[in-house]
Amino acid sequence: MREGVSAAGPKAVVTRAVVIRALLVAGLLVALPLLVLWATGGLGDIARWAAEGQHDAQNALARAIRSLRAGEAGALLVLLGMAFAYGVFHAAGPGHGKVLIGGYGVARRVRLLPLMTLALVSSLAQATVAVVLVYAGIAVFDWTRERVVGAAEDVMLPASHAAVALIGLWLAYRGFRGLVRGMAVRGHVDDHGHEHGHGHVHDEHCTHRHAPSVEEVAAVTSPREALALVAGIAARPCTGALFLLVLTWQMGIGAAGVAGAYAMGLGTAAITVAVAGLSVWAREGMLSVLSGHRVARALPVLELAAGLTIAVLSVMLMVGSV
Repeated sequence: MREGVSAAGPKAVVTRAVVIRALLVAGLLVALPLLVLWATGGLGDIARWAAEGQHDAQNALARAIRSLRAGEAGALLVLLGMAFAYGVFHAAGPGHGKVLIGGYGVARRVRLLPLMTLALVSSLAQATVAVVLVYAGIAVFDWTRERVVGAAEDVMLPASHAAVALIGLWLAYRGFRGLVRGMAVRGHVDDHGHEHGHGHVHDEHCTHRHAPSVEEVAAVTSPREALALVAGIAARPCTGALFLLVLTWQMGIGAAGVAGAYAMGLGTAAITVAVAGLSVWAREGMLSVLSGHRVARALPVLELAAGLTIAVLSVMLMVGSV
């Protein structure tokens, strides 16, 4: 009986490992068609659907604001629901937030929960920037709605795209540096007494390492780096949130507008958190087919490719916004 259990144990372990690897590879199989669709323009229908949904949600949001101003029962819940829906449609369309979160998730081997938290914090920070911009602009500087929206579209939007492009270039640079470092390490032969290119000879007592560990190559980001990601996304507030905040301010129901802006941020987060999950799933699926030393070699390549992708797309968005 004991022999049967011990014999079944390794089989169960192998089965679990196969299942886990298959699930990870499935993430790559999900992400690749989406990438192909995006590259071939096949996501245009989704973008149009998102734009139409955003327009409908904005109209419904305006009706909910009027109902709330008239004191109708349940109007606040309707407003919050429509604000959340607007955020979902807004995030489903073109934008740099998804590009940065998704690209960063592929580039750096950050764990799923921290990356999803980063996506959520970025969306709520975006709502906070909208609140600050409106209340500082209207309440303090007496700006018109057009002036507020103009500041967001003409100044903050290009600046946000530029910031994200710089983050992409930084990731690309770090990936390139990792590749160079890896090639230098692979220029050594081995630790069995063979001579290195720089004249150092190993013996059995040699203790220095030939390559960085996977954990070092994929070190979790620093707080400063996380702050840069949040700032890059949050620097450009959602136009719908500005519209909501200005209108509710003018109607004397500003608190409802602030609540709606954060509901909109949660709607945006629903998409960016999903993108974060998909990016980690696809990345781990890609790496699951590699052995340990190959993972360490692949990570700088991923970082370089993802960084360049983020930078190029952000520059394209920036050019389109000026």
